Amino acid sequence: MTDIVPDRLSTNPDSPYFDQDLLQRGIGIRFKGAERRDVEEYCISEGWIRVALGKKVDRHGRPLTLKLTGEVEAWIENPAQDDAEGSDEA
Repeated sequence: MTDIVPDRLSTNPDSPYFDQDLLQRGIGIRFKGAERRDVEEYCISEGWIRVALGKKVDRHGRPLTLKLTGEVEAWIENPAQDDAEGSDEA
């Protein structure tokens, strides 16, 4: 695993930008200088995030989202564990 944050990532399993392994490690998002925990999807190069619009859902039961534009920073909260780090070779 690498510690490179993807340009775009989504929490929706149906999205082509979904990455379960990376999401389990934790992704931190800073939007316009404030740390956000409610981000459903982000794109660093295009400068936007999608956040849930309250408890509203669409007809398929997925949360309605609002697209906000601005400066986006992302980082991985839990660095990758090196497979060779914990093993003892004799």
